Amino acid sequence: VQLQASGGGLVQAGGSLRLSCAASGRTASANVMGWFRQAPGKAREFLAAITRSDFTRYADSVRGRCTISRDNAKNTMYLQINSLKPEDTAVYYCAARAPSITVVTPDWRQYRDWGQETLVTVSS
Repeated sequence: VQLQASGGGLVQAGGSLRLSCAASGRTASANVMGWFRQAPGKAREFLAAITRSDFTRYADSVRGRCTISRDNAKNTMYLQINSLKPEDTAVYYCAARAPSITVVTPDWRQYRDWGQETLVTVSS
């Protein structure tokens, strides 16, 4: 497994979570990494992406509630989610573009490598 997501769990509405995504192998050199989620019966949704130089992009749906960051020395990316709502319940994925790619995109189809999901459940 070259991308390992963790940090999901059950949280009450209004709470916070910090998701982590550890990269290894070929994904450790990725420039662009991102977070996505997919709720039951819904399409995969872009949340945020970040480059090695800390350029970030957020989806309008989470801007202001989420903060994406990465520690290049640890090959780890993070997503802090605050003020969680029941509609944030979903499986969350981290993904990486090929190392030669430097453009941030919200299009999940442009990400080559995907981590295992981590489930976030927000209770009301």
